[in-house]
Amino acid sequence: MSGHSKWSTIKHGKAVTDARRGKLFTKLAKEIIVAAREGGADPDANFRLRLAVQRAKDNNMPAANIERAINRATGADSDGARMEEVTYEGYGPGGAAILLQALTDNRNRTVSDVRSTFTKMGGNLAAAGAVAWQFEQKGVLVVEAAGDADELTLAAIDAGADDFETIDSTLHVYSSPESLEDLRRALAESGAEVRSAELTMVPKNTVPLDDKATKQALNLLDQLEELDDTQKIYSNADFSDEALASYGSQ
Repeated sequence: MSGHSKWSTIKHGKAVTDARRGKLFTKLAKEIIVAAREGGADPDANFRLRLAVQRAKDNNMPAANIERAINRATGADSDGARMEEVTYEGYGPGGAAILLQALTDNRNRTVSDVRSTFTKMGGNLAAAGAVAWQFEQKGVLVVEAAGDADELTLAAIDAGADDFETIDSTLHVYSSPESLEDLRRALAESGAEVRSAELTMVPKNTVPLDDKATKQALNLLDQLEELDDTQKIYSNADFSDEALASYGSQ
């Protein structure tokens, strides 16, 4: 899971500044809107919406913002914009595979922005299907690992976890997508502090990068993350630990 966990560590390790928080809330709101439009506005009957709302809460998104996003989806507070999900695939420096999931109301604008960013940062946009086969969908929970780590790990296994790893002070627990909600509930009931739960794409294998390629790849991923339509990014890069530590301290 190292390709997933190292990139996740960078994203979680960098504090969300006030300037970027508004952008984060915009992405979370988009996710809620699309989930509600596809499966209905009742979180109890719509797993994807329930997950999107929980992710928003995990990131301290105000309840009013969440309600407004759901209202936009149902037409109660709509600006008429119709968003669609698009996935882009490409390669970064060192040959690492990259999956980018976007929500957009203008495909031409988004693909132009994505292609331009790949090109400027030393990567290249690939055709659909070029790298998606290198990833599999998993549920991932980030749990506070304070206290008895062994007991927490056993609780995760008993609750149906497929795999897990400790990163800094957190335990990352992986599951099948359909088991994510039950796993979250079981860990919460056992007293664990669940920081976040989401569906993610985990690389089946990773591509090791040297210091130079690591820095270039991280810069590319950062620039792709900054695009307005980007929702989530995944890579199978196994970053150089030395370059990663230097990058994380910036």
